[in-house]
Amino acid sequence: MTEPAVFVTGATGIVGSAALEHLLERGTPVVATVRSEADTAKLPSGAVPRTFDFAMAPRRIEAALDGCDRLFLMRPPPISDVETYLFPVIDAAIRRGIRQIVFLSLQGVQANRKTPHHAVEQYLKYVDAPYTSLRPNFFMQNLSTTYADDISERDEIFVPAGRAFTAFIDARDIGRVAAAVLTSDGHLQTSYTLSGEQSLQYRRVAAILSEVLGRTIRYSRPAERDYLDRLREQGRPEDYIDVQRMIYRVVRLNVSAFPNRMVRKLTGRPATTFREFAERERAAWER
Repeated sequence: MTEPAVFVTGATGIVGSAALEHLLERGTPVVATVRSEADTAKLPSGAVPRTFDFAMAPRRIEAALDGCDRLFLMRPPPISDVETYLFPVIDAAIRRGIRQIVFLSLQGVQANRKTPHHAVEQYLKYVDAPYTSLRPNFFMQNLSTTYADDISERDEIFVPAGRAFTAFIDARDIGRVAAAVLTSDGHLQTSYTLSGEQSLQYRRVAAILSEVLGRTIRYSRPAERDYLDRLREQGRPEDYIDVQRMIYRVVRLNVSAFPNRMVRKLTGRPATTFREFAERERAAWER
C-alpha cells in the first residue's frame, strides 16, 4: 500500500463491516483486523487482513498499525477493562502518528460515568488524541439479533421500555458515518450523537413488523422484574443483567427518544427508516 490506510477494528462485526464496505466504496485503502483464517474469509475484496488482538503487547500493536494513518476503534463487548486493553491501543496509535481515531461510543455517555465508553472518551481527551467520537442510539439490529428469537418463535417483543419512544438507528448507517468522517476534514475533537430520523414506541415497531412479516407481532410491555427474570432463566450473568436494567431505565425516561438528522448531515443521505430495515432484514424473523 502506497497510500496510508484506515485500520479498522471489529472488521467482521455489524458496524465494523459496514465501515469497511463504505470506506472501500470511497476508494480508501483499508487494513481489517482478524483473529483467524476464518475471519479473513469474511472480508470483502480489497480489504487487507491483519492479525490483531487487544491483548497483544504494545510493540506488536504498533507493528500492526504500520502503513495506517487513521484508526476506527471499537470496544469488543467482552472487554470492560478498557484501561488494560484499549488505552494501550490509543497510546500506540499516538506514537505511530495516527492523525485520527474514530471511536464507536454510546449515546449519553457524557453523563454515564459507569460505562467503559465514558472512560475511553475521557482518556482520548486526556492524552490529547485526534479523536472523533460517534455516539449512536439503540441499534435496530438489536431486534434482528438479541431479540430475534422472541419475535420469530413467540411473535412478541419482550423489553421493559414501557410507553417510551426510541429513535433507533441502523448500524449500517453508523458505518456509513464512520467512513464519511474518516475521509473528510473538520471532525477532530468532535463528538456526534447519531439517531434515526423517526422516534417510535415499541408498539409501533411491532405494528411495522406485523405488516412486513404478514403475521401479528405484539409488544408485551413486560415489567422490569419479569424481563430480568427471563434473562436469568436464559443463564445471563449478573453484570449483563445489571447493564440491561440500567439501559431500560434510561429508555423509560425517554432519553433515547430524540431523533436527529446527523446521519443525513454527515453523509448526504437520510438515515434508514425502521420499515426499510425490517424489509431488508425480514429473514431474521421468518419461520
